[in-house]
Amino acid sequence: MHMNVAPHLLTEDRAEYERILDDALSTAHARPELAGVGTRLTVAQLRAMTLNATALITTAAASEYDHFVKVREQNRAAARTRTPVPDPGANPGTGVGVVAIVNVMVPVLAGTAAAILLLVGAVLHALAPTVVFGETLLTAGLVFAALAAAGLLSAGAGLLVTALRNRPAAADGTATADDELTLAREAWRRALLERGILPFLRDALAATGPPDAARP
Repeated sequence: MHMNVAPHLLTEDRAEYERILDDALSTAHARPELAGVGTRLTVAQLRAMTLNATALITTAAASEYDHFVKVREQNRAAARTRTPVPDPGANPGTGVGVVAIVNVMVPVLAGTAAAILLLVGAVLHALAPTVVFGETLLTAGLVFAALAAAGLLSAGAGLLVTALRNRPAAADGTATADDELTLAREAWRRALLERGILPFLRDALAATGPPDAARP
């Protein structure tokens, strides 16, 4: 038999409805009100009856389901808003790439130049203390060393700013939205089970009398 489609039950949630039903039937032995499962009606019979009554059963949890769907759609809309839409007429990575290259190359080149100048200047100053060129090289080496230090500080500051800018959206917005969606889903599942599926199974078993005793 095919499951009837409830007017407010979306296609993507039909499988969840069946999972809740199957869980209820698989744990029927632990529920005194479902003691007749397997004797008065088989599991297959009850499952078919419950699927055919989907439209009726799901109305018992209509308010919880409507809230769950609303929260889910809000999350999806927020996710679409957070996802950047690329501009086919522009290359957004060009500027960022140039800045990143500069932040990396400046400390490297300045540090290399500082090391060479300081080494050569120190050697010349040791061999010929009166030669002015050695002092000039040492001064230039110190200048390049300062540039390298400034470049490292700039790169570190850029990483810190990027981390601080991205943290609130990832930690606060997404986590809170996911928690709200989880709570809404669980509220619908609980209401559907307790106010819809279980009462229907209980009534179906009650409407079917116990098996007739064997006649002599």
